[in-house]
Amino acid sequence: MNVFGQLNEKLDLPEVRVLKSGPYLGIQRGDYWVGELGAEFQWKRIQLKTATTHGIHTGFNYNFNHNILGYDLGYWIKPSRLGLTYGGNLLLRTDFSENKVGFAPCIGYKLFGFHLQTGYQFLSKKTDLKGINTFFLSLRFVLINHRDTKITR
Repeated sequence: MNVFGQLNEKLDLPEVRVLKSGPYLGIQRGDYWVGELGAEFQWKRIQLKTATTHGIHTGFNYNFNHNILGYDLGYWIKPSRLGLTYGGNLLLRTDFSENKVGFAPCIGYKLFGFHLQTGYQFLSKKTDLKGINTFFLSLRFVLINHRDTKITR
C-alpha cells in the first residue's frame, strides 16, 4: 500500500464515489467533417492522491456529404487528475447498402465537460465505402444531467 493509502486509513477519511451521466455533442475531423451525438456514463473514486475516472459511451455519427452513418460503443480511463485518457471504440459504419465494422484505439485529454480524442479506425476491408475518417480528431462536450455522489466510511 502506498503512503497516501496509509494516510487515508490513519485519518479515517471517507471514500467518495461520483457517478455522472448525460448526452454528448461532438464534432469529428479527419478527411471529412462528421457530427456526433450520444450518451456517456462516468464514474470515479476520489482519493487524496488521485481520482481515476472511467467512462463508457454509446452514440452515432453522421457524414452529411457522403451519407455515412456510424455507431460507436466505447470505453476510456483517465488514471490521474491531469493525465491523458486512454480507451477504444467498437465501430459500425454504413452507407445503407454496404457496412464496415472495426475498432479504434484512442488517446485524449479531458477537461471539465470537454473531451478531445485522437485515434485510428481499423475497419474491415470487404467493401468500398468512402467518406470514413481513418485518422481522426474528435471533440465532445458532455452535458451532465445526472450526478450522484456516494460517501461511505
